[in-house]
Amino acid sequence: MMMKRVLMMKKNLMITNMMMMILILRIMNWKNWKRGQKLGRKPLKNRSAPVQHLAGWQVEEQQGETDTVLSAAALCVGVGSFADPDDLPGLAHFLEHMVFMGSLKYPDENGFDAFLKKHGGSDNASTDCERTVFQFDVQRKYFKEALDRWAQFFIHPLMIRDAIDREVEAVDSEYQLARPSDANRKEMLFGSLARPGHPMGKFFWGNAETLKHEPKKNNIDTHARLREFWIRYYSAHYMTLVVQSKETLDTLEKWVTEIFSQIPNNGFPKPNFGHLTDPFDTPAFNKLYRVVPIRKIHALTITWALPPQQQHYRVKPLHYISWLVGHEGKGSILSYLRKKCWALALFGGNGETGFEQNSTYSVFSISITLTDEGYAHFYEVAHTVFQYLKMLQKLGPEKRIFEEIQKIEDNEFHYQEQTDPVEYVENMCENMQLYPLQDFLTGDQLLFEYKPEVIAEALNQLVPQKANLVLLSGANEGKCDFKEKWFGTQYSIEDVEHSWTELWKSNFELNPDLHLPAENKYIATDFTLKAFDCPETEYPVKIVNTPQGCLWYKKDNKFKIPKAYIRFHLISPLIQKSAGNVVLFDIFVNILTHNLAEPAYEADVAQLEYKLVAGEHGLIIRVKGFNHKLPLLFQLIIDYLAEFTSTPAVFTMITEQLKKTYFNILIKPETLAKDVRLLILEYARWSMIDKYRALMDGLSLESLLSFVKEFKSQLFVEGLVQGNVTSTESMDFLKYVVDKLNFMPLEQEMPVQFQVVELPSGHHLCKVKALNKGDANSEVTVYYQSGTRSLREYTLMELLVMHMEEPCFDFLRTKQTLGYHVYPTCRNTSGILGFSVTVGTQATKYSSETVEKKIEEFLSSFEEKIENLTEDAFNTQVTALIKLKECEDTHLGEEVDRNWNEVVTQQYLFDRLAHEIEALKSFSKSDLVTWFKAHRGPESKMLSVHVVGYGKYETEEEGTPTEDSGSSCEVMQLDYLLPSMLANSTVPITDIRAFTSTLSLFPYHKIVK
Repeated sequence: MMMKRVLMMKKNLMITNMMMMILILRIMNWKNWKRGQKLGRKPLKNRSAPVQHLAGWQVEEQQGETDTVLSAAALCVGVGSFADPDDLPGLAHFLEHMVFMGSLKYPDENGFDAFLKKHGGSDNASTDCERTVFQFDVQRKYFKEALDRWAQFFIHPLMIRDAIDREVEAVDSEYQLARPSDANRKEMLFGSLARPGHPMGKFFWGNAETLKHEPKKNNIDTHARLREFWIRYYSAHYMTLVVQSKETLDTLEKWVTEIFSQIPNNGFPKPNFGHLTDPFDTPAFNKLYRVVPIRKIHALTITWALPPQQQHYRVKPLHYISWLVGHEGKGSILSYLRKKCWALALFGGNGETGFEQNSTYSVFSISITLTDEGYAHFYEVAHTVFQYLKMLQKLGPEKRIFEEIQKIEDNEFHYQEQTDPVEYVENMCENMQLYPLQDFLTGDQLLFEYKPEVIAEALNQLVPQKANLVLLSGANEGKCDFKEKWFGTQYSIEDVEHSWTELWKSNFELNPDLHLPAENKYIATDFTLKAFDCPETEYPVKIVNTPQGCLWYKKDNKFKIPKAYIRFHLISPLIQKSAGNVVLFDIFVNILTHNLAEPAYEADVAQLEYKLVAGEHGLIIRVKGFNHKLPLLFQLIIDYLAEFTSTPAVFTMITEQLKKTYFNILIKPETLAKDVRLLILEYARWSMIDKYRALMDGLSLESLLSFVKEFKSQLFVEGLVQGNVTSTESMDFLKYVVDKLNFMPLEQEMPVQFQVVELPSGHHLCKVKALNKGDANSEVTVYYQSGTRSLREYTLMELLVMHMEEPCFDFLRTKQTLGYHVYPTCRNTSGILGFSVTVGTQATKYSSETVEKKIEEFLSSFEEKIENLTEDAFNTQVTALIKLKECEDTHLGEEVDRNWNEVVTQQYLFDRLAHEIEALKSFSKSDLVTWFKAHRGPESKMLSVHVVGYGKYETEEEGTPTEDSGSSCEVMQLDYLLPSMLANSTVPITDIRAFTSTLSLFPYHKIVK
């Protein structure tokens, strides 16, 4: 099997003079594995999924670089924020930033980033409680040189004083961006409950106060202490290294030995915190905490702190328990709570971040998203959870359940698709810190041994008396007298109500509606690869074309796995007719998802995935997994769509939740900035505020059912089927949709894009206040519109942005320290080309107009930079982009995503990459310079969008995100601001509809020629 082949091709290497454990992989990975979020040097790329089930809120454009198979390396230092000194909170995280700022051998401060960008690569790092991970990828040709440059960060980093002062600002910006996150706030509050002296009580993020101002006041030399920390903890014998490339194993071993042997080994024993057990065995833990969130949400989180569970990885007791607690089928906690209209979602288990699992404890938590009614009955909700756990405790572990989980995980492991090499090596180097050699590749995923006594030991600790209850709700505002020190979270502490305490101490009755799940009928057993029943093709072909719909099909013959992908787009002109219709469509898709949750859950856990998305112009249905049982799931979805219905209680529950969802989108500066930009550019688009107003005005169940009936009566259905499936089977999917829904064809062909307004020449600025009062974060985007362009010109824009990335980061973040998020983007907005530069900053440090001026400075300096570019440097960047586009897909899903984008946008240019590569080969440096200057000249069409936070450099004084915050007010309109210091030629936009109503529209355009 595949696992055996991989094990044969790995090489474990212990370099004796440095004692670093190293894993060398010659093959491409086949494994998809993720841990939770950690503190990081850079924002994670492409990790933020679009909001589900919301019309008009999908990814606006396919941009950036294709995922590629590159050479990759990752190094894990077995030390993290637990090792922070008490007088310098955040030092471990700060050091993770600082080691990148040049080395003795390669002193250029941004040299490594520049080298990687030039050769199609990227890098990042993250700090957890007991581990710090560094990783990069690059074109194979430059892997050895990249390894040498990267290794110097662990051999002799410079960490000069000047760079320290500037990089503190990046760490502070990262902290400021994290402050409005309820997840981060809850983590900090949780950590503060640990007994004194335990490292969980530390402030891991670090900020300007802890790393700059306080040390200065207390005569602490941060520079000296950074170096001390590096010498003490960045020692070879604490490190694990993974390298992956297509070189021979002997070559990779030679490189690694040659390059990494110089990493110092201080021989000190590794810091160990394992003796600090039971950090939450305190009276303060077993209480009810009421918390004021930033977002509009009601949620109950029940948490237990257990002894460390890592040593039980072969049994995975928490995985077994979370499988049952998080189940959504009949007899589950969530099924019962949904029927009562008390809950919308439930997540149970252990997230595997350092906050949840480390050498001193493991967390088991159950987090339930409550409805308004559920919030009013939160004690009853908690009681339902305790009844379910008591039932599990009485029954004891069941071998049938364990073996079902084991079988599903085995199937997924043996037939899983590859993932990005840089993710794989990152995960593997952490695995090497956690598991013995024989389990590096499998330890995190497989269940090896059934030991009921180990499962029972963990399960029996999940009792009400040991639980911590956290109740999040805006209704808690004004009732919370305490404030967490670092994130300003408002909370109160109270004893659990006496009547409930007494009940939970007693031998309370079980709930007859709660029981174990039945045997899963969706687990695949047939993994046969099917024969072709039509000619093999390189790209999808249209095999059905009728007035009601069409179907694109491609049989997989490359990845040879027993999986398939089914995607359908049910297109209707009804959706965009009014803001009310868009909202009704959102409600419809959310209720349909709710209705499917229980019947489709077994398929979901059997690795058959589905997702319903409220697209801008239609309902998108995505189904994937083992092809054996996939038709069952697809038919179930279509059946529920055909027979759609809703009770008044469910309608009320979903509409109330949708109000919260819209609100939570609007209070984030980055999503508000996107909404404002697209509202200006895309004619006839309904903004999130339009939708929020329509929802607040009130919609009825009758209007929903009438909308759904009309929606289903007239459609055009477009589908794509790829994978281990025949063309005959594929046609059956479309036939099932058409037969079940029995709809009429559309009267005329419908474009699946908006028309875009043509911006006038000059600089236009739309400046609005952020909607979460007290949030210091601002977002500034400067956008240049190009127009209806060819594929060749789109590729030239991609090349321009690729040239821009590293200097943009260096100028705006490293040197000017404007913020943590700094990036240029190539934009395809409904077929209209453009590019933008975005900076996330804080109003406590800079005004948005100061940031805009700095962006202008950057663009001016960039013009000079590309004019002075050597032909060699230009050609290197062209080659890097060609290599990115030439690299093969790492897994079938990547190929399907690219093909589906062509179908869902009705462009159908499946060989787009080949055309782009040809275009790249034709470019000269003068093409690039002329192209950039044309967009910056007197005729340039420039739109700036500022979403302005609260702080001393803006109109409002600084506050904390929960004080007088947006979480308690109803957002109904944008608050426009006039520019204060930009040039007189800047035209302010103070009414978007009035501004766009006077502008011409581009014709519908697709970038296909």
